[in-house]
Amino acid sequence: MRGLHKMILPAAVAIMFAACGEDKKDGPTDTLTVGKIEISVDETYQPVIEQQLKVFDSSFPDAKITAKYKAENDCFKDLFEGKSRIILVTRQLTQQEKDYCEQQKIVTSSLELVRDAVAVVLHPDATDTVFSVEGIIGILTGANAKGYTVVFDNQSSSTVRYITDSLLKGGKLGANVFAAKGNDSVIAYVAKNPKAIGFVGLSYVGNPDGGTGDNEFITNVKIASIWNDATKRSYKPYQAYIAQKVYPFSRNLYYINRETYPGLGTGFANFLARDRGQLIFAHAHLFPLRMNIVIRDAAINTQ
Repeated sequence: MRGLHKMILPAAVAIMFAACGEDKKDGPTDTLTVGKIEISVDETYQPVIEQQLKVFDSSFPDAKITAKYKAENDCFKDLFEGKSRIILVTRQLTQQEKDYCEQQKIVTSSLELVRDAVAVVLHPDATDTVFSVEGIIGILTGANAKGYTVVFDNQSSSTVRYITDSLLKGGKLGANVFAAKGNDSVIAYVAKNPKAIGFVGLSYVGNPDGGTGDNEFITNVKIASIWNDATKRSYKPYQAYIAQKVYPFSRNLYYINRETYPGLGTGFANFLARDRGQLIFAHAHLFPLRMNIVIRDAAINTQ
């Protein structure tokens, strides 16, 4: 019996360690700063998210986050199908989507990160650079197109959704509206065509080297000013005007996270919402919503 006991004890210990090894293998393989995941990002934000990932990766070398940039609708599809634990998009879940998540036992959390804007871009030689909201609506619907060809990044992009939902209130775009192959393609088309007008995310027209006033934007296209009836002034999508919500075409960027444990998706979401991530957004000319920013009056030409 004594010999049998000696055999059973090592065997039991071996089984216990084997079981622990199986639990570790079947459980999460990532933490807040270690692991490997893919995320889905609204393609409108590729320039600034590339900068975020560059800093995050250098800070946490054991973390590998691969961002897939795509139309907003496809980001939500990835979230629901479990292909991405975290997505970066310009709207919250609808009630129908919340009901679906509840039925599928998908637990989500979300947070607004920054306030963004849709920039209206014009040919560099354009002389008509100030538009009313009603004038933009007339161009978009074709009711008063003024010969403009309107270019968007993608027919199912967040920019198109924002324009049709918030500006046109569900109305239809005109026959003069076309979709390019991304924000860069919109800018390239407008830069070459005098009667083109494009709509892109602010992240694509901000000067990567910073700057203030008109130096805040890239120079191969002009950025239109939009008239605000309430203030009786026109505004370009400068950071301060986005913050004050006087530039008419503004929206928020959110993360939506389906992780139920402190994994790498949560770690990246935390990074975006804290000081370093918020400062990167600010440098990209977006307005951070998770840190205190002091706005001072300055003389800026809004024309």
